[in-house]
Formats: sequence, C-alpha cells, structure tokens
Amino acid sequence: MKCVVICGPSGVGKGTLINMLLKDKGCGRLGFSVSHTTRKPRPAGEVDGVHYNFITHEVMEKLLKKSKFLEHARVHGNIYGTSFEAVEKVICDGKICILDIDVQGVRACRRSKLEAAYVFIAPPSIAELERRLTGRGTESEEQVTKRLRNAIGELQDSHQPGLFDFVIVNDDLQKAFRQVQTSSSSLEPSPSSSSLLS
Repeated sequence: MKCVVICGPSGVGKGTLINMLLKDKGCGRLGFSVSHTTRKPRPAGEVDGVHYNFITHEVMEKLLKKSKFLEHARVHGNIYGTSFEAVEKVICDGKICILDIDVQGVRACRRSKLEAAYVFIAPPSIAELERRLTGRGTESEEQVTKRLRNAIGELQDSHQPGLFDFVIVNDDLQKAFRQVQTSSSSLEPSPSSSSLLS
C-alpha cells in the first residue's frame, strides 16, 4: 500500500498543491483521503465530504473511542483526523492515497508503519506565511497569531531526522509542484484488495 503524506503549516499552499496533483494526468492514479474535522466550513465555499467531513465534537469523540482513525490531532481548538475508511476507499479504487495531515499525524502514521512518501511543505519565511494567512481573510488576528506560533514549531519539527523524506519550500508554486511530483513519482498503487487492517 502506498500513500503520499503531505504536511505543512496552515496557509503554506498544501491545498493548492494537492489540487494540482489530482488534476495532473502525468501523476498517475491519485486519490485524496478526505479528513474529518470538528471545525466549521470556511465561508469561501468548503464542501462537506469534499474538502473535509465536517462533524461535531461529540461524534468525533465517539469515533475516536471506537479506534476508527489512523491518526488524529487536536489543533486550534478543533479535532482533525484521518479515518481508516477514508484511506481504504482510495486504495480500494487502485489509487495512490494523498493525505493532508499535521506533524502530530505524521508521527502517528510513522508509528503505524504506514508505507508512504512523507513530504513537508515549508513557507519561504514566517513573514511570507503571515502575509498569506492575512491575505486569505478567513481568520481573525488572534487565529493568525496562533497559526504562526504553531508554524514555527512545525518548521522546527520538519528537520527532525527520519520524520520527513522531502522538505519542499513553496516560494514558487510551479517549482514546488514539480518537486512534489518528483517525490511521488516512484510510488505505485497497491492492489485494490489491500487493506490498512491486514
């Protein structure tokens, strides 16, 4: 079973790069694992079941108690998680599964021995990341400050030996995309019968 695990601070451009991967026919058969989150959809058109599976804290806690998640994390006052079901759905379609998770999730996937290319997307600088977060206008000043504080920790973690296979600086979108393409180019989809639980 093969996956591409993409990680990086909020606002670094992970979503844009993932969308480019999914649309690029040269990347082969790729599929996106839709994560669960307890946060509300952003007003800019996030769709339930497409961008995230939006659920309540109560439902999420129940699913966690039933061990339904490959990884989960409590971030910015919300819970995010990747369910076994979401990943297996992509793999059973004969596709390489793309996961968009945070550093805590990466550690959980490493512990679970998930076979994947682990890619960290970094901003050119914290100042540029702040500009991007402020520019998208979806968070309050307090939320931006919290995300920047978390980003500094994530950037430090990205240099931890053995955690990431690739660290890509997104200072030029097309250049970063080519590097992400390269990081996933050696992966092959697993047989559709593969299971995370086997």
